[in-house]
Amino acid sequence: MFAAGTGPSQGALIKSLSFVKKVKMGKRMEKALKEKAAASSTSQDAADDESKTPEPYSCTGMFEQDFTELCRRSGLQQGEIPPVVIRPKRPPTPPPPDPKAQTQVSAEDGEEEQKEPEEPKPTTYTTKDKFQYFKPTVQVEMENEDKPATVTEIYIRGWKVDDTMMGVLKQCLPTIEKLHTLYFWNTGLTEKTIAELASFLPQCSNLKNLTLDGNPVLEENFALLIGDDSLLANVSFRNNHITDKGAEMIGKALSTAKSCNKNLISLNLSYNKITDIGATHIANGLRMNRVVLSLSLASNQISDTGAKKLGEVLSRFPLTHEETVERRKLIREKGSPDRKSPSPPSRGRAESKDRPGSKGSGTVLDKTDKKRDKSSKKKDGKKSDKDKDDSPTKSKAMDAKKEKEEDKTVKGGAKKDDKWKKGVSKITMLAEMQGTKTAKGKKTVGGKDKKGALLPESETPDVVEAINPLMDSVENIDGQLWIPGNRALINLNLSRNQISEGGFKALLLGVQYQMTLNSLQPNPALKGLMRISLNKNAISPSNDAVSKLQELMTTRDPFYKPPSQSPDGDSQSHGGQ
Repeated sequence: MFAAGTGPSQGALIKSLSFVKKVKMGKRMEKALKEKAAASSTSQDAADDESKTPEPYSCTGMFEQDFTELCRRSGLQQGEIPPVVIRPKRPPTPPPPDPKAQTQVSAEDGEEEQKEPEEPKPTTYTTKDKFQYFKPTVQVEMENEDKPATVTEIYIRGWKVDDTMMGVLKQCLPTIEKLHTLYFWNTGLTEKTIAELASFLPQCSNLKNLTLDGNPVLEENFALLIGDDSLLANVSFRNNHITDKGAEMIGKALSTAKSCNKNLISLNLSYNKITDIGATHIANGLRMNRVVLSLSLASNQISDTGAKKLGEVLSRFPLTHEETVERRKLIREKGSPDRKSPSPPSRGRAESKDRPGSKGSGTVLDKTDKKRDKSSKKKDGKKSDKDKDDSPTKSKAMDAKKEKEEDKTVKGGAKKDDKWKKGVSKITMLAEMQGTKTAKGKKTVGGKDKKGALLPESETPDVVEAINPLMDSVENIDGQLWIPGNRALINLNLSRNQISEGGFKALLLGVQYQMTLNSLQPNPALKGLMRISLNKNAISPSNDAVSKLQELMTTRDPFYKPPSQSPDGDSQSHGGQ
């Protein structure tokens, strides 16, 4: 009875258990389907987000913020972005200890020993972790550290600036208004990155100083940085393994017969591999350049041939065929200004629209014009008779004055719209440094007299204008046109080369020629070479050429101080005798 009674209850239990399992499996399947649908929707949203192009970032002029954001957008991880830090500076020298501030032992405690104060830690250096010191950073200097938009100098040292990093700098550097110095040392620049750098540097309106030291490039395309559109004033290409190939491109960037760099003042090419051929190219670049004031070719491979070429450029040199042709073009344009002025329109063209139709010669208009002409001629005739009676030599003086003005325009005068006069500020600055006078013989005092009062407009000094060297006075020698050399260069460094006696003599002749020209002009605007460095060359210091050149350059040095003289007129020695 019991076994038979329990059979149906077990079957119902088994059926209920199977039903529960099916319900649970259905819920699991439903949950899995929901999760799969949610995952597919999120992946689809992520794919849509990736397909959308991000909005372009507009730089704000705050270098640290712009640099970090652009690096992040370019794909760099947070740990790979170089931090922007303030450039470390040497701390100032501490003041000497004040003897009054030292504690004195009283009479009562005189027997007791005074405890020595602990010595403060040195402040002339800072310590960092071993790997933190070598981590790439971008060092900056600011006018005001509290204002991030006042970055003035940027220094990048010892880590590679690749295409990605140069693209970041291309976007953020032009927006920094106060940036005037950019420094790359040992940053592994390539032909592509230098070309990229040259493409956006002209957009940095206040950038004047560029240093690219320790960046050897096989193509040597450094000349792109000092092209015609360059605004840089001081450039350094030290230790870049520049050979004669790069020197040739740099020489052409300085000047040619048709173009000239009008902003570069200082160029440093020391510690390279420039030989006599490269020095000749650099000298050719100085032929038509009257803006560069300082040139360094120290620690190269220059011998007498290159030194002679530089000495020729400093003294005088004959014009080449291309330069002669360009000079003739300039003289033709400057000497005949009527060629540039448009010819007066013909009567038929002028009367076509703006004026009514022409009438016969006997019209009222023509008759009135003739009467006016006759009356004006009579008046002019009376005036001319009076002038002849009063001053018979007046016309001759006027003619002589006109001839002088024409001679000036043909020899050296160039109009204000001449492309060679864009370097006026540089020549004016040089004239102020040398204490020269302007074209009217009045010193540039900024529109004020010695007492500080403002001068009237008629007495304000004129600006010294840069003249195209091709328009300078020439001398015909054996069928060649010779012009004076470069007298704008005031500093030349040829130390640690291979120059011997022949090169020294050529440089000596160049300096002597410049001094002769200066003696013929009372106050020349360009006084020529003032300092030349020739240490450690292939010549004895006791050589006659060396001693003569040193004697000449000693007095031309702007920091030279003549020995003081006694009241009797004898120079006093500084040895105490």
